[in-house]
Amino acid sequence: MSFSKASVRDAEVAGRRVLVRVDLNVPLDNGEVADDMRIRAALPTIELLRERGAALVLAAHLGRPGGKVDPELSLKPVAARLEELLGAEVRLAPSVIGGEVDLQAGALGPGDVLLLENTRFETGETENDPQLAAALGQLADLYVNDAFGAAHRAHASTEGVARVLPGYAGLLLERELTALGAVVESPRRPLVVVLGGAKVSDKVGVIARFLDLADQILIGGAMCFSFFRAEGIASGDSLVEEAGIELAAAALERAEEVDCELTLPLDLVLGREFDAGTERRQSDGVEVPDGWMGLDIGPRTAELYAGVVARAGTVLWNGPMGAFELEPFAAGTRAVAEAVAKAPATTVIGGGDSVAALRKFGLDGEVDWLSTGGGASLELLEGKKLPGVEALLDKETATEEHASA
Repeated sequence: MSFSKASVRDAEVAGRRVLVRVDLNVPLDNGEVADDMRIRAALPTIELLRERGAALVLAAHLGRPGGKVDPELSLKPVAARLEELLGAEVRLAPSVIGGEVDLQAGALGPGDVLLLENTRFETGETENDPQLAAALGQLADLYVNDAFGAAHRAHASTEGVARVLPGYAGLLLERELTALGAVVESPRRPLVVVLGGAKVSDKVGVIARFLDLADQILIGGAMCFSFFRAEGIASGDSLVEEAGIELAAAALERAEEVDCELTLPLDLVLGREFDAGTERRQSDGVEVPDGWMGLDIGPRTAELYAGVVARAGTVLWNGPMGAFELEPFAAGTRAVAEAVAKAPATTVIGGGDSVAALRKFGLDGEVDWLSTGGGASLELLEGKKLPGVEALLDKETATEEHASA
């Protein structure tokens, strides 16, 4: 998984138009950007290209408009926030492709920035329509993919256009692949993987792979109930992914055959309902009575997990330990977050809710790498190929092209 793709740093961009796929899929609140983490993550590549005299055409999606124009999912507020952060004008195109967009792109000078409207307003985007990819390709001389969060999708703006234009990896994409790849290929030992969240099925590929790679896997979140049910332990009214029980049973069986230790919670914090104001109690064990649901790992588990993390050489964390968005059930996730933040280990956070948890607790600046892509990071860690990466030029090919240019 070591980085083998051509980097934007090696591309000849002066005086050329560059189509850059960025990940600007950010939450909005009352028509304004509520969290600009992904916009900030896109800045280094944008700034590098502007400094080197490129004219930029940015492509991005927002939400799931289903191939139809939805004014609520326009990139207008995103363009405004990007303009503030960049300190330079960002023009918003009226659509993704079309005559007016062609004219706007053609009028760009070095350092200018044009943001296309939401790529998912086009039905051909998610279908990876060759005609849409070709139309996007006509807007620029070369292509840069810096949208790691969308790199696992074979869409027209992530994979299709890289078949039309020479494609390079942006700085963020390169750092994501390098940081996540190192966890698999060259981790400092012991390698500890902390997995939480609701569904075993979302993480089964990661569990299967790291049973062969990690020294210890710590399980938390609602997914632990699939494991407990596989062991015949009652889970009361807890959220249980029924389809995950068989997967959990297979993982437990596999864990018996390998050197990796698969660790489940020792105790839980229970609530009557999924609500911050619900009646709650601490359970000494992991059996959940009827009328109760497990909403967090208990203090003994939190202490155990924090201790394992403290002794790790590398920590990969993906998924909260409980319903951390409800303050009475945030202690387990907070304990793990604090342990990860303090650990002398190399710490890599695999996107999604784990990033949200670290940010909630003010610890996001205390880890080595915060991934911007939840689904993409999981697929990469499972060992899957990411279409948006595979379509880019290989280093060797790009070097040969430059030599013959």
